This record gives sequence, C-alpha cells and structure tokens, in this order.
Amino acid sequence: MRVLLVGAGGVGTAVTRIAARRPFFDLMVVADYDPARAKAAVAALGADAGRFVAERVDAADEAAVAALLARHGCDVLLNATDPRFVMPLFRAARAAGATYVDMAMSLSRPHPERPYEECGVKLGDEQFAAAADWERAGALALVGMGVEPGLSDVFARYAVDELFDTVEEIGVRDGANLTVDGYDFAPSFSIWTTIEECLNPPVIYEEGRGWFTTEPFSEPEVFDFPEGIGPVECVNVEHEEVLLIPRWTDARRVTFKYGLGREFTDTLRTLHQLGLDRTSPVTVPGPDGPVAVSPRDVVAAGLPDPATLGDRMRGKTCAGTWVRGTKDGAPREVYLYHVVDNEWSMAEYGSQAVVWQTAVNPVVALELLATGAWSGAGVLGPEAFPAHPFLDLLTAYGSPWGLREQ
Repeated sequence: MRVLLVGAGGVGTAVTRIAARRPFFDLMVVADYDPARAKAAVAALGADAGRFVAERVDAADEAAVAALLARHGCDVLLNATDPRFVMPLFRAARAAGATYVDMAMSLSRPHPERPYEECGVKLGDEQFAAAADWERAGALALVGMGVEPGLSDVFARYAVDELFDTVEEIGVRDGANLTVDGYDFAPSFSIWTTIEECLNPPVIYEEGRGWFTTEPFSEPEVFDFPEGIGPVECVNVEHEEVLLIPRWTDARRVTFKYGLGREFTDTLRTLHQLGLDRTSPVTVPGPDGPVAVSPRDVVAAGLPDPATLGDRMRGKTCAGTWVRGTKDGAPREVYLYHVVDNEWSMAEYGSQAVVWQTAVNPVVALELLATGAWSGAGVLGPEAFPAHPFLDLLTAYGSPWGLREQ
C-alpha cells in the first residue's frame, strides 16, 4: 500500500507516528499546504522516516492532488484536513482511481426556513450523491473513519451484531476531564471544526420520522464517563454518526451528545452572537488597504494550536457509544468506550490525547484495507464493515477498548 496523507497538522502528524510502527504500507507521502509542516512531521520520525516523503500540495487543487497521487503511485488518499477540503480531496481520489479515507464528511447547510426542525443539506450528502459512481468503478470511499465518527460507528456495528437482539437507541457520548495549564480557554481540537459541529443545528434520527434537527446544545444530560473522568454534562451536537449509523443498522433512535461543559458552550454562544463563527469574509482595515478575512479563521488564528498543547494538558478523553435495547428478551444497556490518557499518549507518541485518539483509527482502517480484512466498493461508513477485526487490531496497537454494563 502507498498512501498520500494530506494534512500535516496535529492529527496528520500523529498518523505518521502511529503508522511508522506498522509494516503494512510501503510509502506514505505527507503533504501539506505549508511544506515546513510536512517536512517537520517526517523529520520527527527520525530513524523511522525511511518510508515517508514530504511534499507540498494545496488540498483545494483537485488536479494537483490527483497528480501527486499519480507521481508517487499512491493507491490510497487519507484526508487529515478540516472539512472544507473534503469534496476536492474526495473528487481527486476518484479521478486518480485511489481509495479515499476521511475522518469528517462533507459539510452541511441548514434548512433555509426551518433550521431547527428540518434538515437542509446533511453531513455527507454530497459524498453519498456520488456513491453509485464509486460503486460502478469498484472504488472505495471510506468516510467518517476517525474516532467520532469512526470508532464510535464500529462500536455501534459491534453492539448490533454481538450484544443485542433489538436496539432502541444508539447514542454516541463524548467526554473528557482534560485541562490545559496556563489557559482559561484552549480547545483540545480544531476550533474551526468545533464551531462548525457545535453551532450547526444538531441532527437526530428516529424510526418512522427519519432525520430532523433541533436547537444547538439541546437536551442536556449528565453522563458518567469511565476510568475516573466522571460525570459531564452532554448536549446535542451535529455529528456524522447520526447520518451514518441508521444507514447500516436497525436502531430506532440515534443521537450524538458532546460533553462540552457549561463554560465552553457559553463561549461558543458568545462567538455566535458576535458573528465570529461566520466563515464568509468580512472586510477590515489593513496596513495596505482593506482586507477580506473570515471571522472564524481569525478566532482560530488567535487561539493556540491544539497540537502544541500536549505538554500543558492533563487528564483523559473518552469516546464511546451507549446502546439500549434487548437481549434474550431482557432489557440491556451498555457503553462501549475508548479512553486515552494524555500523559500516556505524550510519553509514548509525543501527541496529545485528542489528536492521537483521532489518528489511530484511520491507521487501523488502512491496515485492514491493506490486508483485505476490510474491502468494499462505493461510499461506505465504518458500520458497513465487520467490527471484530477492527477492535482486535486496535487492541493490538496497544490501545484497548472497554465495555460497561449500564
């Protein structure tokens, strides 16, 4: 397998550090708009850098990405950029005849008249619209293969296949007790992506009703997370799992709730009230005249890079899937989860917990594709594949998962 990794930020860099320890690929081309970031990701591998090459590429330039795939003979494109670049990279992979893997799906657009009741353009709609073309070509786009979406979807597949006879509800629940020394507000993941998913109308799925939306931060609940994290208030957030899980399971209700905490949600609400969550440019004075800038890009530029915060972070992050249904005629409720301790991920890989947890899952998926344990054609989510090989291999990577009866 020869892989083109596009994006050498925190997650992309963690991908290289995890993949460097595995033998399943022959070459990984690490490409970024900033060539210095790509070179730094490769240089940090030291003696393990032999199968890695740094390149520059503009993720929005489909022709350039396709040409880079061809030049290095890459048969897989792994997208580690933010969701703005999903569609150009998705199309470039199809044009080059490469398998495509991402960790977040094409962007949504709220319903123009009823944004908190009806879906407009849903997450992944643009990608699923091309599914027939990928399937006819015998090509695979594995979408939403990070941690959430990704591992959470694998958990859903495992629960439906192995743990339940009927499933009433699948609810992804994400929480952490991470703190960052020296900062009152320092997100542990891309603030651009966090704003996108937290301030868009959350989507819920119900059998008989289909997909519908609600208000941001709705239906707060306190969820008790394992391994010492404890109770965290979780709220509805727009996320890909709600759009993926119902396509391959018979769950009657699917939700996603994020443990943001009250202070974080208040900050996001303030950004929205001030218009600082907007992506459309506004004109501001500059030293050489008016300059068009995106308010959200300004917010992101003003905050510390999450990838650089690992030495200041303390605590654990948990991604998991709560499932309620019946088994052998009796009610059952479980939480399948994956916890990463920041102290461990920094000591073992030099990557902070949130980006490491996101990065390990696409690497596991790439290895399953390389060995043939996973295969398929079309635009497929993680639920479309057997869960056991993934969970077994994740454990073999030294990062076991857990199951708690509720």
